[in-house]
Amino acid sequence: MEQTLKQVIARTNKSVKPSKLIENRICYAGPESELSVYDTYEQANRVSLKADSLLYCGMVTGSKVMHTKREENIPFLPHESFILAPKEEVFIDFPDANMDAPTTCLTIEISSERIAQLCDRMHDVTQSSSIYVPYTFSADQPLHTLHNQATEHLLKRLVSDFVQNDPDRDLLVDFGVSELVTRILRHHGRETLLKYCQQDPEANGLNLAVTWIETNLAEHLDIYELSKMACMSRSRFYREFKRHLGCTPAEYQHQRRMSTAYQKLKQNGSVTQVSYDLGYQSLSHFSRRFHQHFGIPPSQVFSKSLN
Repeated sequence: MEQTLKQVIARTNKSVKPSKLIENRICYAGPESELSVYDTYEQANRVSLKADSLLYCGMVTGSKVMHTKREENIPFLPHESFILAPKEEVFIDFPDANMDAPTTCLTIEISSERIAQLCDRMHDVTQSSSIYVPYTFSADQPLHTLHNQATEHLLKRLVSDFVQNDPDRDLLVDFGVSELVTRILRHHGRETLLKYCQQDPEANGLNLAVTWIETNLAEHLDIYELSKMACMSRSRFYREFKRHLGCTPAEYQHQRRMSTAYQKLKQNGSVTQVSYDLGYQSLSHFSRRFHQHFGIPPSQVFSKSLN
């Protein structure tokens, strides 16, 4: 049976005794990166966290409440990602940590040089297009999201690569960190493109197609019609879409449906209504796709947001 991220972390830490009760830290250095696993064994409030470089945070067990300079009282739960820009400070509450069930979180600090290298490489992918998407990360663009199964598998692999004694360890860690940063940059580049589409949906053909998908998430995709809308051949439309959004139109619609479903479920918890609103003809089909994407059933989202 495949191990969960929680089990991978537990196996890694099983022989290490904690030296402190709040944010007990075990760290592993990698090339231009560092993995830290934090365990907290008692309730605490307003514990500061910041780093000189970009800091990826992933919840493993328990819950936290995050406070940034832009927003207070942000619940941070398992299967969620939280990204801190370099030198950005966050204050953390631990409402339910205890000795029998510690709150566990992992962080991966990634050097600014590594981020810049990957930004440049991703810019090279799209520079031949008339549509400019800035691949970067700044404190003005925080990321807090429920990550999907692919990210969960990546984190498990990265933790194993960081802690193993393997001659290829540094190379494997570097590959994993590159993939993680690419996911982060893709997310922010996509959000920038979506804002551009909202501000000027008729600026170009791709904007028109993306805007149509965004405003018609419950509708069936007709690639022929989308290609006509974008004033492109079918093959060119697929190529441009994947270049800028990192996936096919059908995959993009699925991802946006899942993201929208998660936000709606947090607000009212009605799985049936959310499924219907997003165009799913079968509740079981929606539940299966949601579980495949996020690793939890949709019925758990509302209950998690209340805890």
